[in-house]
Amino acid sequence: MSTRPSPAQIADLAIIGGGPAGATLALVAARHGFETVLVDARDPTAPTRRDPRNYAIVQGSWHLLEAAGVAETLRPDAQPLNGLEAVDGARHWFGAPSALFTKEDLSGDGPLGYMVEAARLQDALDAAVAGTSGLTRYAPARFAGLSHTPGSAQIVLEDGETVEAALVAGCDGGNSPVRNALGIEIEGRSYGKSVFAADVELERPHGGIARQLFTPEGPFATLPLTGNRANLAWYMKTGAAETLAAMSTAEIEAELNSRFAEFAGPMKLIGEALSYPLVLQIARSMVGERAALVGDAARRINPLAGQGLNLGFKDVAALIEVMIDARQTGLDIGAATTLERYQQWRRFDAAMTALAMDGIDRTFSNDNMIAKPLRGLALLAADRIGPIRRAMARQASADQPGLPKLLRGEAL
Repeated sequence: MSTRPSPAQIADLAIIGGGPAGATLALVAARHGFETVLVDARDPTAPTRRDPRNYAIVQGSWHLLEAAGVAETLRPDAQPLNGLEAVDGARHWFGAPSALFTKEDLSGDGPLGYMVEAARLQDALDAAVAGTSGLTRYAPARFAGLSHTPGSAQIVLEDGETVEAALVAGCDGGNSPVRNALGIEIEGRSYGKSVFAADVELERPHGGIARQLFTPEGPFATLPLTGNRANLAWYMKTGAAETLAAMSTAEIEAELNSRFAEFAGPMKLIGEALSYPLVLQIARSMVGERAALVGDAARRINPLAGQGLNLGFKDVAALIEVMIDARQTGLDIGAATTLERYQQWRRFDAAMTALAMDGIDRTFSNDNMIAKPLRGLALLAADRIGPIRRAMARQASADQPGLPKLLRGEAL
């Protein structure tokens, strides 16, 4: 892999953003024969920033990482997800209703997915990018502008260098410069909440089960990690999560255990805590002239069920598939007809997922006397009625018909 292509080089695909979605797209594209350029703002010579976040990578997304050539590298440090449990913590006359989805509810073998530390995922992707032919990385480099000529798009970088490509993929996050350059507007709202996140050591074995307790203030989740550790996500009012994350280790542990020891058992903090605001943000279009938005550039949703990165991976798999279909039929991978197929495939699913996560948060994060019995019965039905439970487990794990082939573990 070279670090700088000739300015005259024309790539098939130029990707802006070297995070998990962008790097995965670059790897899969290059492995399928597309000349690919990856523009990454991070400096590869700088010390790796240790990211304290963790990702729940569902079964379908794991298949995509297999196609990218990094799944086996990640497996030794990944925690299999054997089940998902949701518990309504509000008071009900019939107890605390809950629903448990396990790997037995899926159509094939294997777990629901894997918990992977964010830094470990990024390191594995970066190493794979460095060793992949047909993939050129600009790093550190920042996108500065976009223009078009007949048959191609021209990327301008901050240092003045340019790259031409048949297709540009904006994988550059919620504040996407590519989206802004295309003039695509966004809509959404702030939740008025933030998430407190931290890794903890558990006293009780977690058994690979991700557990979520719904309280009137907001959900509290324990996501299993290797070594009987867990990643916590506690939804709080804006200001409260930031204040808690800034407290001492002893103060954080005291607050967590006073509130949630009955649910999760005693917890000890590992490393630093952090907080981040919750927003709902959806781009009004996922495509522009010779450009497609991927992942957070296309939408940011409530991370209630860990679907954010998984939606981005669905985008990656769908974009690759429509690119390959276009190439096989002699069509232009950056043509409007090709990109419209990508948008039609991904926009509805992503919007429905965003609305579903928003609806669940609204329904469970309250103590409404009318909503409580209804949501309690819904959890009981999901737990005890097999077809409902299996359908929800397969939806959450991206294990269903109609998904891109790479998410189903099929070759293109």
